[in-house]
Amino acid sequence: MKQITSAQNPFIKSLVLLQEKAKARKQSGTFLIEGLREITLAIKGGYIVETILFLPELISETEAKKLSTNAELIEISKEIYQKLAYRDTTEGILAVAKTKSTQLSDLKLSQNPLILIAEAPEKPGNIGALLRTSDAANLDAVIIANPKSDLYNPNIVRSSVGCLFTNQIATGTTTEIIEFLKQRKINFYCATLQNSTSYHTQDFTKPTALVVGTEATGLTQEWRDHATQNIIIPMQGEIDSMNVSVAAAILIFEAKRQRGF
Repeated sequence: MKQITSAQNPFIKSLVLLQEKAKARKQSGTFLIEGLREITLAIKGGYIVETILFLPELISETEAKKLSTNAELIEISKEIYQKLAYRDTTEGILAVAKTKSTQLSDLKLSQNPLILIAEAPEKPGNIGALLRTSDAANLDAVIIANPKSDLYNPNIVRSSVGCLFTNQIATGTTTEIIEFLKQRKINFYCATLQNSTSYHTQDFTKPTALVVGTEATGLTQEWRDHATQNIIIPMQGEIDSMNVSVAAAILIFEAKRQRGF
């Protein structure tokens, strides 16, 4: 079995770039996964794991081998693990996996889909929280409109606690996504302050997409103009907005309630 002990090893340097640079991830079509749970969920979600790196002081070779029989197994030193790992609590294991296509055309939807759409989310923590909520509700898909960050950013992988791998995810421009929804006769409800009606008065039992924007600027005019209905979550305090992941959760679980789940 291969062993690498020097952080100056060219392969290790390439992995550092995967952690730090979206360009490196895009060019190679690979990214790093950190942690036993995350790697397990990625494999379960159909991601191809090329390499597994493990620190023998924290996880045995036998345990590492159990994850994937097809991946190359590499034993690494503590120096390398500390250079690559973002957390100290990830069981001493990392993996290099191939990215997946995020084309809208690749989505496989049920006959009565429930979809979350987030326009231009910027904060990895918010994206991670949206993915966790979507996993909890077992949504058909999560679509990111006009993405501002690379989905395989390690901060998104980490904040989603593996839910990046348990959701169907697609990306596209606002125009492309609206056309996609209209072609498939999916109603879409846009969370916005302008010309809106209370969210709980709407029927989410038919093919539905729930659309949320950023906390700072909300949804763009294109979404508001084409929506089946603009909706609002009534608030009684002094402010007129809440965290995007919280708003999405309220809308998603109202839709689930209406659908009998």
